[in-house]
Amino acid sequence: MEKTPVRYHVLHETTYDYGSPVSLSQQQLHLSPRILAWQQIEEQHIAVTPSPTWRRDGQDAFGNPVTWIAFHAPHDSLRISSAMSIAVTPHLPEKLESSLPWEKVRDRLAYDASDSRPADLDATRFLFESAHVRIKHELADYAADCFPPGRPVLLGAEALMAKIFKEFKFDPEATTVSTPVMEVLEKKRGVCQDFAHLMIACLRALGLSARYVSGYLLTRPPPGKPRLIGADASHAWVSVYAPDFDNDWVDFDPTNNLLPDTEHITVAFGRDFGDISPLRGIILGGGGAEPEVAVTVTPLDEEELLPALSGAIAAAERPER
Repeated sequence: MEKTPVRYHVLHETTYDYGSPVSLSQQQLHLSPRILAWQQIEEQHIAVTPSPTWRRDGQDAFGNPVTWIAFHAPHDSLRISSAMSIAVTPHLPEKLESSLPWEKVRDRLAYDASDSRPADLDATRFLFESAHVRIKHELADYAADCFPPGRPVLLGAEALMAKIFKEFKFDPEATTVSTPVMEVLEKKRGVCQDFAHLMIACLRALGLSARYVSGYLLTRPPPGKPRLIGADASHAWVSVYAPDFDNDWVDFDPTNNLLPDTEHITVAFGRDFGDISPLRGIILGGGGAEPEVAVTVTPLDEEELLPALSGAIAAAERPER
């Protein structure tokens, strides 16, 4: 039976008011979504105000779409608007129990160039420590009860996801973007980025490959309430390497204790948040202001798009001058 995709408009707006002029700036944007077997991009536009002096679109080391921009003239504000229309086809994996035993996956990832297939070698990029993901025995100990001998790797990942969901509390005030994963383990509090980093760290500590996935999650308003502009948010979850199963990688969302499907929109994946943050760069000058970020995810099967959202998307689609 043919699966019917779910279509969305997504608007992601980032605004900086610097307080004092910025004389030079260079930025890297991960705001364009990946094309995947289950995800097709119908339209996508990134509008930048003021117009950058220089702009280039390409791919990063992980194959994610990326945009680089530079400003060589003074400016005291920056507005970046990413608008997209996207279709996501149902793709929940079946029979997680048919995945390989986790020890066999671990052993395949132990590097031996003479005995490794290309997919295994590629997966080793997500096997080691990275800037936001440490590998410590405490993390392996925390995950150990989820991976008894012989358990299929995806059932172990599912159990670890459920354990994090049960034992950790979502608390936006508990952490920052630079909070170490060991502190998250100790506090048992954090946000989606922290829970993704923690789950990845536990898996890598066991010798398994896991990558960080960024994207968007549809937030449904309460019954009878309108969808609010800017009320959604960027989201983060985890992808686990399972060779010889489906597409070799399976996603898990420890913040919500579920396997992502049509309500998760994938933008990029990397070793951790630092590889694929939506906007990062360097500036000369400015007052160190924090950005204002607003994300709106609107299903296209709803009867009527919010007028404000339609106008914002139309503005983002207008060519730069």
